[in-house]
Amino acid sequence: MNFIWATRGRTWGFRFLRTGDLPDPLDVYEAAFAGMEDTIDAFRTRGAALAVRFADPEGRRDRAGRVIPHEFVILAPDAARFDTAEEARAALWDVVAEEYASLWDQATAPS
Repeated sequence: MNFIWATRGRTWGFRFLRTGDLPDPLDVYEAAFAGMEDTIDAFRTRGAALAVRFADPEGRRDRAGRVIPHEFVILAPDAARFDTAEEARAALWDVVAEEYASLWDQATAPS
């Protein structure tokens, strides 16, 4: 599955942990989430991309006590695989859960 993944850790700020093989994923990410900046849960198709945002399923929070959101932009053709937020969330978390568990509590952001 080809996707962009942005999140933060306990002590490090938002980072792209996956870029969808794009040299600069920021424009695609911003377009996908435009108008949904203040929602913790998101599921919206925009163009050929699917934006999905959800709170950390393990309930992890950053050092300030804020909920950690996971933000994904699923790129075509994979974006068409999901009809519901629940389907997308389950599939995405299955792919990244172990990786995130190894990163979220690191003192410095992953590179």
